[in-house]
Amino acid sequence: MAIYLIGDVQGCDRALQRLLDKISFSPSRDTLYMLGDLVNRGPDSAGVLRRLMGYGGAAQCVLGNHDMHLLAVAYGARKTHRKDTLNGILEAPDRGAMLDWLKIQRMAILENIQGHEVLMIHAGVLPAWSTAQTMALAGEVEALLRSPALGDFLSQMYSNEPAFWRDTLTGTTRLRVVVNALTRLRFCDANGVMTFDAKEGLATAPAGYLPWFDVPGRQTAGLTVAFGHWSTLGWINRRDVLSLDTGCVWGGCLSALRLGGNTSDTTLAQELIQVRCEQSQKPG
Repeated sequence: MAIYLIGDVQGCDRALQRLLDKISFSPSRDTLYMLGDLVNRGPDSAGVLRRLMGYGGAAQCVLGNHDMHLLAVAYGARKTHRKDTLNGILEAPDRGAMLDWLKIQRMAILENIQGHEVLMIHAGVLPAWSTAQTMALAGEVEALLRSPALGDFLSQMYSNEPAFWRDTLTGTTRLRVVVNALTRLRFCDANGVMTFDAKEGLATAPAGYLPWFDVPGRQTAGLTVAFGHWSTLGWINRRDVLSLDTGCVWGGCLSALRLGGNTSDTTLAQELIQVRCEQSQKPG
């Protein structure tokens, strides 16, 4: 049995097929953990969803900002962007089944892999959040995704405010901060105040801001956090951070990280497998 973490597919189903062929993936034996942004910008978002749906429990997925955008468009809470490639889902006869499947996916996954805790999210975790709090807040959003209140929330989801977390937040503002952190975060300051203006690499950090994973005192620093979302960051392999968005939809690679097997008491064995993607777009 093999465990694979896969970065942002973004509708590039052909690249996903080639990657799964390269790793000889078998849904009866192996498990995929998809790190969000399953859809959009690539040519076959519906193909990606149908493929992952067909794998049943062998494909565990967290939702990214593009997946949330699809739900917002489907609920009439957001208009499509000129670069969106979502019509294959929105106009499909099995649209309802695909959207229903998306709504039962996760916002964060915590797994113990051969003695190593791995937290999987799409974008980031605020530095003040412990692992337990991250999972609890993700669970609040997951409950919302399955509830009749989802449409109302999606119509109010798009705002950068509040830009920081307080335990006293309630209602829509509370859930908005959680969604923004888990699906959009790149940079924040030492107090956890988020900014969404900078989208390039580490050198573009605004004055006073840091990559969320380098904020001193981050409460989740004691485990490995795996994420996607940040294509200009690329592949980063640290004890506490695994960055797996390698820019497939922008003409880069689609990456799978095979996990398993302790090489020492403190190291989780891993192998990076990549395929080049034929899709090439400009970010935006």
